[in-house]
Parts: sequence; structure tokens; C-alpha cells
Amino acid sequence: MRHDGRLPDPEGMNETMCGRVYVKTTLDGMIANFAMAQRSADIAGLANGFPRWNGAPGQDYPIIIQEPDVAAPIFVRARWGFMPGWAREARPGGRPPPVNARAETVATSGMFKNAYRYRRALMPIDGYFEWRDIHGTGKNKQPYAIAMKDGSPFALAAIWESWRDPETGLETRTFAVLTCAPNELMATIHDRMPVILHRKDYQRWLSPAEPDPRDLLKPFPADLMTMWPIDRKVGSPKNNTPDILDPVDPDPGDLFS
Repeated sequence: MRHDGRLPDPEGMNETMCGRVYVKTTLDGMIANFAMAQRSADIAGLANGFPRWNGAPGQDYPIIIQEPDVAAPIFVRARWGFMPGWAREARPGGRPPPVNARAETVATSGMFKNAYRYRRALMPIDGYFEWRDIHGTGKNKQPYAIAMKDGSPFALAAIWESWRDPETGLETRTFAVLTCAPNELMATIHDRMPVILHRKDYQRWLSPAEPDPRDLLKPFPADLMTMWPIDRKVGSPKNNTPDILDPVDPDPGDLFS
């Protein structure tokens, strides 16, 4: 932690490794798909935001957390972009808050370790997007949609924190998605992937009694997943329609095609 209350910026901290997702259902549909968690009044205002075909950081999402004094996990509202409670500025140095936390260092990072120990979460989605840097220059990237092979919804491992704006006094719950090394499928397009949890591990991940479930922070089995090339219009969150997911022929220069 920095003593001046500003966010640190170690190498790679603001590199987005999982920064776009999609949810094909309504909010009610999401809750039905994750019946292990109860609805809270906190998420009522999110109903009009789903389905969300091109979700980006900075937006509010329903995430699942386990409060110590509540019997079952609950859905709550949180903003994607992690702000530790001690931070004094919303965008210190003009940088956006980190949307990812590396699985390899989340337990020891000054920014993330307390949230990892005490405030873990699930981010329910139907899929996410990633870009393949075709020529290694960063100037020509082919986007892909990634999902479960059987089409089922799934949850990403996340951590959360409450942050109070010192100017307005308003408190916001924020979160980051954990990332790990890629599985065989993801390795063909990127060197990282989000940590996807098996349903049998949801309760353990959320449990405050489990201080360090690091064995869950590993690549999800590639044979259970699928991906396909999509149009570059996914690059703008303003394009938020179902046809975002339509498959396209990949860029001719994409050696993966």
C-alpha cells in the first residue's frame, strides 16, 4: 500500500487480460441459473441492463458474495474496476482502476490480498471475449467469443472491495476478475485467461472460512470450452446487440484460422 493513498502501478497492473463479457439472459434468468444465491434489493436497479451482449469495465454487474452474517450467498451490485478501501482518488494519475488480478500474486499483492482473504466473489456470465494479436504488433487483432461447449452459464473468480469517495461520501462496491495461465484452447490466441470455477467449487471459493483456496486458481479444462471468431465491432461497448456473437470468417492473416 502506498502511504499517499494512491493506487500503485506495477508492471502489468492495468493490462486488461479479461475485459469483456456477455450475459444472454435477463437478470431474473441469471438468478434462476445460479439458484445457490439469493436475490438482494441491491440489484433491483440492474434489471434494465440485461441481457448485456458486450459488457465492459466501468459498468455495474450482479456478482455473488458471501456475507459473514448471511446464511446463503447473495447477489449484490458491484462496479467492474477494483478500488481498495484506502484509495483516495477514483482515477489516480488518470489511470482506470484494475479490472484483473493475477492468480499468481493475488494472495500477496498489497492491493488485492485482503480482498482475496476476506471478500471473494463470483461473476456469472455466459461468455467472454478475447483478441488475438495476429502479427504481434498490436495493430491487427481478431476478436473471439469464448463460452462453454454446452452453452451453459458459468462463473468467473473475482474479489471485491467497498470504496468510499472522499468527495461525495458515496460508497461503491467494486471488483476485479482473477486471471491465470491459459489452457490449450486459449493459448492459441492469448497468454492469459480468466479463472473459471467449477460449480462444485462455488461455495468453497466464497467461504470466509477458507483463507487461501489457491488450488482453484488454475486453467479450466479446454475440452469443455469453445470459441469462434466474431466481428471487430465488439471493440466498442456501444455495440450491444445479439449479433455481436455471430461467427465470421477470421482475418486472412490470422494463422490460427
